[in-house]
Amino acid sequence: MRAEPLKDDALPSSLDETLRATLQDVLGLSAESVATFGPETELFGALPELDSMAVATLLTEIEDRFSILIDDDDIDGETFETFGTLTAFIKSKLPGQA
Repeated sequence: MRAEPLKDDALPSSLDETLRATLQDVLGLSAESVATFGPETELFGALPELDSMAVATLLTEIEDRFSILIDDDDIDGETFETFGTLTAFIKSKLPGQA
């Protein structure tokens, strides 16, 4: 049975769920904590679990889970500023979303 492609309106929900699961798995955060993240939720500098070492691991995991390639030049200080900026960054890297 062939999987149906995601509809455009399904993408943000799928992206959101996958990103939340990735943050939970990589940073060891509880599902309850990650479920409360909104677009303005601060990440780097606000979450003790998200240090520079965790960023590298998180980037690798994001590449794997979203099947995208992230160049060093793609990352700047705003990428991990909030949940919303990280979501927007990933969305911009997805095929057909730039």
